[in-house]
Amino acid sequence: MDFAIESTVKIVVVFGGLMGAVAYLVLAERKISAYIQNRLGPNRVGPWGLLQPIADGLKFLFKEDVIPRHVNRFVYLAAPPAILVPALMGFAIVPFGDSITLWGREIRLQIADVNIGVLYLLALASLGVYGVVLGGWASNNKYALLGGLRASAQMISYELALGLSLIGVLMAAGTLQLDEIVRQQSERTLFGFLPGWNVFTQPLGFVLFTAAAFAESNRLPFDLPESEQELVAGYHAEYSSMKFAMFFMAEYAHMITASAVIATLFFGGWHMPWLVDPGSTSLGASLLKVLAFLVKTGFFMFLFLWVRWTLPRFRYDQVMWLGWKVLLPLALLNVFLTGLYLTLTN
Repeated sequence: MDFAIESTVKIVVVFGGLMGAVAYLVLAERKISAYIQNRLGPNRVGPWGLLQPIADGLKFLFKEDVIPRHVNRFVYLAAPPAILVPALMGFAIVPFGDSITLWGREIRLQIADVNIGVLYLLALASLGVYGVVLGGWASNNKYALLGGLRASAQMISYELALGLSLIGVLMAAGTLQLDEIVRQQSERTLFGFLPGWNVFTQPLGFVLFTAAAFAESNRLPFDLPESEQELVAGYHAEYSSMKFAMFFMAEYAHMITASAVIATLFFGGWHMPWLVDPGSTSLGASLLKVLAFLVKTGFFMFLFLWVRWTLPRFRYDQVMWLGWKVLLPLALLNVFLTGLYLTLTN
């Protein structure tokens, strides 16, 4: 019973935090894009525009929900939740802290600690494309269909590099559990002073995983499935009201989950070197570890936004060339070099 209550509370807290982060990540994108383009951005609703996400949410909620006559109604309605739910479920196995002791009970700061955590993540990442393809096909619109086809080809191309870029980390860690990978990073040092984060031992894997995560999230410079200048918003061209908002939220939820996974696998997750003892379970240390995780995740969320407003979109042939002829061979090379190093040192 206690376990069920604890799990329910963690699910509610994490879900609420994710939805709040999605809302204010949209505001952050608009503010950052305005700063990069020498504009003001939203500044009318609330102080400094901080209530703009609430206004946007109410606008989507009360907009007319139009369902075109020419769509396949069942698949059309199933597509938005089919992309949003996997995006939110991916965060379930991410450890956002070590543990915290409350009322004499030690609580792990992770919703689900499964021993196949990385496989769970990769499986959910592959499920997200189904919502895009179904939405593009069910809309019975040539632009939406082209967006769905582009998304499916792009996902297949970059999932290979995404999965292979993690093999080096998994070979070195010997486990698929994300909390154990974080703990191993926190318990070792490099050259006597550097934290033992995987970004220092697997720099190529980090670069490959980050590039593939951009492509999996359909973010610039990989936003070919929804390029407005060519496809009029692509796979969600026929959607309105909250159905369109669900596609929108799914994209930002993918960004948040991808940022959290990068911080977890390559930057020590909740580990705060030199300042907090990794083995400490005091309340202050636990909160500082959560803060460290949030800062690292926030940095990569900012990176997603920064790249979005500074780099131009690739051509489609360039996207395919990069995925198959650059990232995939480099990912295989990284696996080979990691295996060679482990063989020579063991």
